[in-house]
Amino acid sequence: MLDANIKTQLAAYLQKLQRPIELVASLNSDESAREMLALLQEIAALSEQVSLREDGNAARKPSFAVGLAGEEARISFAGIPMGHEFTSLVLALLHVGGHPPKADASVIEGIRAIPGKFHFETFISLSCHNCPDVVQALNLMAVSNPGISHQMIDGALFQDEVSARQIMGVPTVFLNGEQFGQGRMALEEIITKIDSGAAQRAAEKISAREPFDVLIVGGGPAGAAAAIYAARKGIRTGVVSERFGGQVLDTLAIENFVSVKATDGPKLAVALEEHVKEYDVDIMDLQRAEALLPQAVDGLTELRLASGATLRSKTVILATGARWREINVPGEKEYRGHGVAYCPHCDGPLFKGKRVAVIGGGNSGVEAAIDLAGIVGHVTLLEFEASLRADAVLQKKLFSLGNIDVITEALTSEVAGDGQKVDGLLYTDRASGEKRRVDLAGIFVQIGLLPNSEWLKGTLELSRHGEIEIDARCATSLPGVFAAGDVTTVPYKQIVIAMGEGTKAALTAFDYLIRS
Repeated sequence: MLDANIKTQLAAYLQKLQRPIELVASLNSDESAREMLALLQEIAALSEQVSLREDGNAARKPSFAVGLAGEEARISFAGIPMGHEFTSLVLALLHVGGHPPKADASVIEGIRAIPGKFHFETFISLSCHNCPDVVQALNLMAVSNPGISHQMIDGALFQDEVSARQIMGVPTVFLNGEQFGQGRMALEEIITKIDSGAAQRAAEKISAREPFDVLIVGGGPAGAAAAIYAARKGIRTGVVSERFGGQVLDTLAIENFVSVKATDGPKLAVALEEHVKEYDVDIMDLQRAEALLPQAVDGLTELRLASGATLRSKTVILATGARWREINVPGEKEYRGHGVAYCPHCDGPLFKGKRVAVIGGGNSGVEAAIDLAGIVGHVTLLEFEASLRADAVLQKKLFSLGNIDVITEALTSEVAGDGQKVDGLLYTDRASGEKRRVDLAGIFVQIGLLPNSEWLKGTLELSRHGEIEIDARCATSLPGVFAAGDVTTVPYKQIVIAMGEGTKAALTAFDYLIRS
């Protein structure tokens, strides 16, 4: 299962174990069970601190638990945690074995203080780059609090259960048998959902902060670059964001980031956060901006957050980025997470062997269709215009695949379903006016981005597309308020451009401060 290089690295990690741990396997006669046993045997052979039992009686087979000898394990894996989930396994081994996690001590103390019994189940796909964050957060909670337990479940391996529970997007989390959440969730977000007082305490802590010299709203490439350049000037810098990394977290392959031949979004997001943390930057994550009050008190601009907290700053840089554009037709919202999806890399494996549609004929849509063609039974690509807009090299690959149909001049009019999940898509042929239906199990929407600027309407000047109007120096229509990245009118929504614009905004804000 593991190559020599990975074994060497894992053996080095296992040297950090401070107490013996036990792997307990619950197996059946499937090939996947034999693969799981081989993996566990290899891990146990790498450290005297790791032992293996094969007499587990868990309901889901194959699965295995990670715990301390003589104690009931609180972390388990139903499926083989390879791919993106291998790191989740390594961290589970280390943390159960006593190696301290990187989370802040105050966060760990908060987890330990949560009363009650919580059993979490997370359905994942091994190709999902969002799933490990959720799995690792819940595993950490299980390690820290005896009342919390968690099991990762590979949806591809337990398809009958996925169908029975109507799971059509990953990660999907269940708490004590009831659906708890779907999609990426950070550790603090999960804590807030089960500890009602956590959000209020966090808001009070944020509101107590002293005013900043520059406050950056948004933690994507533009916001991260702005934070680094501002902090290097020695001024008091803060970053408030809904999720650090922004839209980059939902991007898989990145092959045009100058000087880096290839990477992926989650890796880049981690690198951005680590770089920002090298400086004295106050990061306030999982906070959504709700209102901007320019020069509200003593010349300071006030930022109000959805949590009820308020922040003040001499200057503000808006870098809230953009999000996936929706098709806005009947059925889309009703079936989101139940057949309507926006991330083919995450949710594609849940539609293995089924018929799906991709809406959008640009690069994103064509790339999604190509990726899905290797997983699902059949892909129908629908494009509104008379021809596809994707690069020629992508179109050539698309038309070389035998299980993809392309329909142009198609106006999607409705997402159809049976009340629980998607079962079709209705569209109008724009050439003939005829209304048609495609029977399918899933729809992947890939039609571009919308700027995250609704909360700013009536506060500063926006373009007709909702983008923040800026000048060559990233200044907005408000004194002391600047903007950068995909939320602005700057053309070409690219990571490297966003970083450059964030840098420019920080330098302009600093110039504004020294001249004010």
